[in-house]
Amino acid sequence: MYTILVVLHVLVSIALIGLVLMQHGKGADAGAAFGSGASGTVFGARGSANFLTRVTAWLAAAFFILSLALAYIVHGRSNSESVVDGLAAPAAEAIVPAQVELPAAGAPAVESAPAATVGEPAPQVPDAPVAESAPATEENAPKPQVPQ
Repeated sequence: MYTILVVLHVLVSIALIGLVLMQHGKGADAGAAFGSGASGTVFGARGSANFLTRVTAWLAAAFFILSLALAYIVHGRSNSESVVDGLAAPAAEAIVPAQVELPAAGAPAVESAPAATVGEPAPQVPDAPVAESAPATEENAPKPQVPQ
């Protein structure tokens, strides 16, 4: 059904383009008023304007109806997937923990760092020196060290 509608849509659009190109513009009416060969046409002086205008109107209506039908059909399709959805996800490698050997039951346990006694004060960490804020210039910028 979809393919038939697309083919009809293309044929109607080509016919509509051809009919619009065959019609005379507004400037051609002034020449026909003075008898510039209008009597030698197939439809007569005014016959072709009515026929081509009516056929163009019918083809334009068919074009709009086919456009709406195609939009309705395409909107109803739910099986359209994104290209990204079709890509296979990379397989996650299993992370295996390293084998840890535990000490034997009779081996001595590893001693931890000695804990501070209750009456002892905690060691003090010296504060970092505060640098004076100076404007950044080439003179006080650090020089890169070049290995020799």
